[in-house]
Amino acid sequence: MPETAEALVAKARAAVPVLAMHAAAAEEQCRISPESIEALREAGAFALTTPREFGGLGANLVTTVRVLSELGRGCPSSAWVAAVSAEAKNHFSTLMSEEVLAELYADPDVRLCIVGVPGEAAEVPGGVKIAGRWSYASGAEDADWAILGVALDAVDGFPRVAGVLVPVSELNVERTWRVAGMRGTGSHTLVADGVFIPAARVLELPLGPDGAPDLTLGEPLSLVAAGAVIAASLAGAALGALDAVQAVLGKRKPPMTQYKDLAASPSARHFFAEAEHMVNSGHDRLIHLAERIQEKLSAEKSPDIQRSALRMELVSILRQFLRAVDLLMDLQGSSGFSLESPLQRFWRDLNVGARHVQFTPYLMIENHGLLATGAGKPILPV
Repeated sequence: MPETAEALVAKARAAVPVLAMHAAAAEEQCRISPESIEALREAGAFALTTPREFGGLGANLVTTVRVLSELGRGCPSSAWVAAVSAEAKNHFSTLMSEEVLAELYADPDVRLCIVGVPGEAAEVPGGVKIAGRWSYASGAEDADWAILGVALDAVDGFPRVAGVLVPVSELNVERTWRVAGMRGTGSHTLVADGVFIPAARVLELPLGPDGAPDLTLGEPLSLVAAGAVIAASLAGAALGALDAVQAVLGKRKPPMTQYKDLAASPSARHFFAEAEHMVNSGHDRLIHLAERIQEKLSAEKSPDIQRSALRMELVSILRQFLRAVDLLMDLQGSSGFSLESPLQRFWRDLNVGARHVQFTPYLMIENHGLLATGAGKPILPV
């Protein structure tokens, strides 16, 4: 019998202490610790979107967002890697044959990483050979398979883009991930030099009405849904930051005052109340957004302006999290930036993750402005 959403969220909540315990090590090593990998597996994080017919959980969008948000409270990097794997399965499984699906899902907890920027591919008898470098492959060192974007020869002037499914064991991993936050994601660079990919594992994108590759794979809301899944780990970062400050409200003394602790200060209570409301209401907004997307996910058509509005809502939620966690940092003061403090890691992870290409605010606003005013065609796929 399939596990309920509540049971899956409870499992994720039980994994949080383990993830939190090993979050600093993941950051130092630029790779999720083995203990956290096992905790994620036991919580079902890697089987979330594996189809039920292959032994997975087959969780819907709302459940996936709820589970990943909970996991992010312990370690946003760990939740991010699980989110990337979950969304790669969601997005590309429809392009796979039954034989490839059976190969991929031989282990329901199979882990994927993905890089969409197209690299080099030469078509050869029976498949393609790939060569090049694919950067920002989150979870590269612990993934079983990678989906890498490639550009194929054009046909009748129409560009062709595909994702190739390749075992990570056939690639080299260069440890290039040097960033201020989300370090534990280990988003290193994958390198291939003439690796052969059989035709069955070349997942060519269909063409849209304009003749360009359809990144939505015929499901208009799939990219917005993907954004919600990735954003769940960032909701977790905001929730984790809230947990960290709430734990010291009765312990930390406001500097240079007579207050015995933060809870005794009216202004500190005001700051905390504002931050608490923004974090929890932002989390509620994200779940509600996932519900709205899920309701429309199977629709054959969705107006550009509707999809753009959903993306704008996603960006607004993330900006709300950013403001809230800044308030929490103000309450914690300079001690919150100590490398021993989990708060600074949540702050950095959120600030880096919120700048992912899925969430580029100035482009999302420009896109929406074009659609809302009728001034032109969108500059981004929505």
